[in-house]
Amino acid sequence: MTPETVLTLTQQALEMTVLVSAPLLGAALATGLLVSLFQAATQINEMTLSFIPKLLVLVLVLILAGPWMLNMMLDYMRRLFISIPGMIG
Repeated sequence: MTPETVLTLTQQALEMTVLVSAPLLGAALATGLLVSLFQAATQINEMTLSFIPKLLVLVLVLILAGPWMLNMMLDYMRRLFISIPGMIG
């Protein structure tokens, strides 16, 4: 296994991590921003007010984007397992 192969595998793994985590992180960021704007406007500083909406939105995003995320991971793992013999010899 050459250093170029290791760098390529690392790059692909990082790209997959970013692609799979982007919907969840984006939804949590947007929800947190909206909740903080609401808290600033109403001057309500309740901790559960910021936690519960994020949790609900993340569950909704997992339900909607979960199959896509799973397919992306399965395709990546399939390509990785298929390329193992070429990496060894």
